[in-house]
Amino acid sequence: MITGFGEFARGIARQTAQEATTLIQSPLADLDMSTTTQGRVFVSVLVIILLFVLRRALLAVVSRTVKDPTSRYKWAKTSAYAASLIGLVVVIQIWFVALRSVSTFLGLLSAGLAIALRDVVADFAGWLFILFRRPFDLGDRIQIGTHAGDVIDRRIFQFSIMEIGNWVSADHSTGRVIHIPNQRVFLEPLANYSAGFPYLWNELEVLLTFESDWKQAKSLFKDITTEIMKDVVAEAEGPRKKADQRFLIHYRTLTPAVYTSVQESGVLLTVRYLCRPRERRGTGEELWEEILQVVERTDSIEFAYPTMRRIVDSRSD
Repeated sequence: MITGFGEFARGIARQTAQEATTLIQSPLADLDMSTTTQGRVFVSVLVIILLFVLRRALLAVVSRTVKDPTSRYKWAKTSAYAASLIGLVVVIQIWFVALRSVSTFLGLLSAGLAIALRDVVADFAGWLFILFRRPFDLGDRIQIGTHAGDVIDRRIFQFSIMEIGNWVSADHSTGRVIHIPNQRVFLEPLANYSAGFPYLWNELEVLLTFESDWKQAKSLFKDITTEIMKDVVAEAEGPRKKADQRFLIHYRTLTPAVYTSVQESGVLLTVRYLCRPRERRGTGEELWEEILQVVERTDSIEFAYPTMRRIVDSRSD
């Protein structure tokens, strides 16, 4: 089977070479180039085409004979690297005799390496940016693009985070480690939960019936939140002043607040409070338990939920 595929690959290569010769020679004849230069251009392009065709033929054989996806992936990556290296060496050999100085050759080589290794160079530049500008440190909770988590490792070409969120609610860890190329710090928005002002504003929405005493509920909810979050508010004053000096951040107050709005099925009270990034779920749970107890022992306050009201006109009987 492999022999048959080898003959098939050689046939494709011969046919492609013949077509390439016709396609390349025709435009080159119209250009103002010496015969030697035209020959080098033709051979260089032909080498690239042949390497491309041979690699495709090899991958066709591999796809039919190798069943393991991991092995097929390794074949694809290895063949790409090998073809690129062989092509670079052959093209350099073709054109080296035409280069009159070593500096010109080194310049072309540097340009080629810059193009071929642009991702590697970008990742290295990102590492230097992370090292000196310090947009985050180990242990910081960050979000970059669509990924969020705690930074657990930094390397020359990538950094790693322990993922939070995704299918897990309230910023808990998923258990997955995500490796992110360093160049992403230049390409995507980066949010650091732990630096600058290391606190978050969180909100709880409580929907009450229209018949409830929403003013009393608003006062009770604010008292509960103020009592629970008083330590966080006190310790956040220092970081707030430092953040004001570094960023254009203006918070008139850090104390909790309760906002009122009207929905179709009731009065919505939104409890807004400051919390530590890693305590968002725990703080929310504590607040909800206190709110549930308050509503349970207060007859004038009731939660709203989807209901249907049926009005019967007694006069129709």
